[in-house]
Amino acid sequence: MSELKLWVDADACPVVIKEILFRAAERTRITVTLVANQFLPIPKSDVIKFIRVESGFDVADNEIVRRVKPGDLVITSDIPLANDVIDKGCVALSPRGELYTKENIKGRLTMRDFMDTLRSSGIDTGGSPALSQKDRMAFANHLDKYLAAS
Repeated sequence: MSELKLWVDADACPVVIKEILFRAAERTRITVTLVANQFLPIPKSDVIKFIRVESGFDVADNEIVRRVKPGDLVITSDIPLANDVIDKGCVALSPRGELYTKENIKGRLTMRDFMDTLRSSGIDTGGSPALSQKDRMAFANHLDKYLAAS
């Protein structure tokens, strides 16, 4: 079996979540790889990596899907990406601490598509609320459970 890795859809990942991931990587010595289409500063570490991809629609997502292995953990708020990595046997966790599973991802995709349809027809659906302390705690708790089980 290959070594477990954490992958981060990093372009839209909040800084506070990256900091939690950096601390977890150092503590557990599990590799965390951030994938983004712009330069992101990362701490000097042998377990924290960065892959810069070209700009373009889903380029970072496609790179993550190409590289993940079953059992890897992917941090993303992108529902289609979460669906793709779950199909490859990975685990997906949103920066808000929502664990995406085979059981809930199809419903999330349906809701995402519905909201997308509303927005494209001119209806203001509002945006996501700011990341709360509760969200951060939910994320850290799911991450700790996952890392403890690995």
